[in-house]
Amino acid sequence: MTLESPQMKTEFEIAAPLAEALDHKGYETLTPVQEAVLNPALFGRDLLVSAQTGSGKTVAFGLALAPSILQQAPRLPEAVQPSALIVAPTRELALQVTRELQWLYAPAAGRIVSCIGGVDIRDERQQLAKGAHIVVGTPGRLVDHIRRGSLDLGDIRSIVLDEADEMMDMGFREELEFVLDAAPEDRQTLMFSATVSKPIARLAATYQNNAERLNTISTASSHSDITYQAMTVIASDVEKAVINTLLYHDAPNAIVFCSRRDAVNKLAARLTNRGFSVVALSGEFSQKERSNSVLAMRDGRARVCVATDVAARGLDLPGLDLVIHADLPRNKEGLLHRSGRTGRAGRPGVCALIVPVRARRRTERLLQDANVEAEWRLPPSAADIEVALNNRLLSSEALQSLPNEAETELTNTLLEKYSAEHLAAAIVRLTRATDSAPEILQDPGAQSSSSPRKGNYDPDRGYSREPRREHGGRRGSDFQDGHWIKLGVGRKKKADPKWLIPMLCKSGGFSRNSIGAIRIEPDATLVELKPDAAARLMDAAGERQIIDKSIWISRSDAPGTEKPKSVKTKGVRKSGPKKIRRPDTEKSGAKPQKKKRIGPKKPRGPNGEKKRSQKVMKRNG
Repeated sequence: MTLESPQMKTEFEIAAPLAEALDHKGYETLTPVQEAVLNPALFGRDLLVSAQTGSGKTVAFGLALAPSILQQAPRLPEAVQPSALIVAPTRELALQVTRELQWLYAPAAGRIVSCIGGVDIRDERQQLAKGAHIVVGTPGRLVDHIRRGSLDLGDIRSIVLDEADEMMDMGFREELEFVLDAAPEDRQTLMFSATVSKPIARLAATYQNNAERLNTISTASSHSDITYQAMTVIASDVEKAVINTLLYHDAPNAIVFCSRRDAVNKLAARLTNRGFSVVALSGEFSQKERSNSVLAMRDGRARVCVATDVAARGLDLPGLDLVIHADLPRNKEGLLHRSGRTGRAGRPGVCALIVPVRARRRTERLLQDANVEAEWRLPPSAADIEVALNNRLLSSEALQSLPNEAETELTNTLLEKYSAEHLAAAIVRLTRATDSAPEILQDPGAQSSSSPRKGNYDPDRGYSREPRREHGGRRGSDFQDGHWIKLGVGRKKKADPKWLIPMLCKSGGFSRNSIGAIRIEPDATLVELKPDAAARLMDAAGERQIIDKSIWISRSDAPGTEKPKSVKTKGVRKSGPKKIRRPDTEKSGAKPQKKKRIGPKKPRGPNGEKKRSQKVMKRNG
């Protein structure tokens, strides 16, 4: 089989089994990195390749390994000792490479075995004992297998270091040198790295033989299939901007990046409370938990993944159309690897950077270093989200398709019983019932100006007179006709919206959209509800006014409208100078007592005279 290069319109010969696999996958053209490694002039040579994320690197080095592994045979012989080794920095990337090579080498009867941390090493030893043509692993686990004798690199013909720059940054230099030293010297060594730093250049000079340098990264623009958006917010509105961005785009799969593990857990909990189907992914999770999170994203049980940079390498999810940087990446490599999770294989994607006001200049430098252009804008407002929801409803497949025979009878019954306006309103209500309410964001321009305007900025209503207060939950009022309910649990009893909101929805039988502002006080919590929701909750509380078995509730006034409590004046002295009471001795005319001296007594002589200090005696001669 021959494939065309989209740039040169030339043809490259590919081994028959691999060509069959590519044809089955629907490949028609080659990417630049795949074209570069298939150059006949580079057959068997060491390569140092620069390629960006999502450019088809895995298939590229899979094709590059074929001549040394297959040796022009239609199928691979029975697996004994591995012929090729691929080293990847993270478990996720190693598993992704394993899956790609499995379908690529399936027609050739190739056996691919992975060796990664977090998995029972005994299972991997059993798989290696059965034989493997290609082994894919992380540096630390490969070193363990080599030292235990379960992995023999004596027959290795090719070694691939995938994301070599990342492995050096993660401190795997010693492990890489150990693995390379254990392999035959006449092997072929392929290094794939987004950047060629000094440590990578030294490693290549030491372990590669006259390597050919290939740069397949476009100098014009990185990630041309990705639309970058830089959204300016105040620091306290970062999580709210993430929520609004997810609601606005409604991507089949989205990933939100945080810089720390605790930030991942916090944001994942908040998104879950807002009704999003969320999984978390960070270094503190076991391999089984991380695999379950990725599987949930693949099979549609979850649509949002909140992750640290550990997921930026090798995580390939179908339909991942949106990447959000809740925390800004540290450098351009981090930005490109994170953003490269979307816009893969020609599919367009959106990358949104949530930029606090004070980080704007740093973000501009970051984008310039990464050679990407971003549209500077505000996060989606409530009005923007409303328009997007309406357009989504009008263009939904359910409305475009005609009713089938099974639905005709019920459709006719509904049309006879209800008017068209009634049915249309019901469709809107049913659709909105599952949608989370957008957040109201403050104006970042007011904070960054030299004389900021006081007050809370509403993108739909403008500035309010009183600034929005943030303490112990949401304050102010979210509904014009909202009713306030007081709960008998406060900050002292660990009251938190994370469990209060689901408890209220379950007790009253209403959705999260019926809950407005929340104010948590030391001994009680004030919650704003829509009128019907408040009535349903009070009815559910019954005569005892108890919900959830032990929490009492009652009607309440809005915060700030309570009558000020009267101040007790008993025992409080009126204003005026404080009268100083004289000692009793002054009244009776008695001689006042002599004040006692505080401090050590002065030294005295044998007859009681005061001793003169040495300095005085010396001065007086």
